[in-house]
Amino acid sequence: MPHQSVVVSDPEILGGTPCFRGTRVPVDSLIDYLEAGDSLDEFLDNFPSVSREAAIAALEEAKALLTSPR
Repeated sequence: MPHQSVVVSDPEILGGTPCFRGTRVPVDSLIDYLEAGDSLDEFLDNFPSVSREAAIAALEEAKALLTSPR
């Protein structure tokens, strides 16, 4: 069974901004929190519609994209 990404981009939701599946929370919000030095827990507290598992999966997907050979 193919892996289903936790990140979706739908032109009908926030103009196609990549969001966590089933939410209207942009993935870049997580990146912004982490860049600012906030913890994952702080992000999750402020965006309760995003599960810990989804946040970690999104980070793992980003890592895989950035570290895979081209």
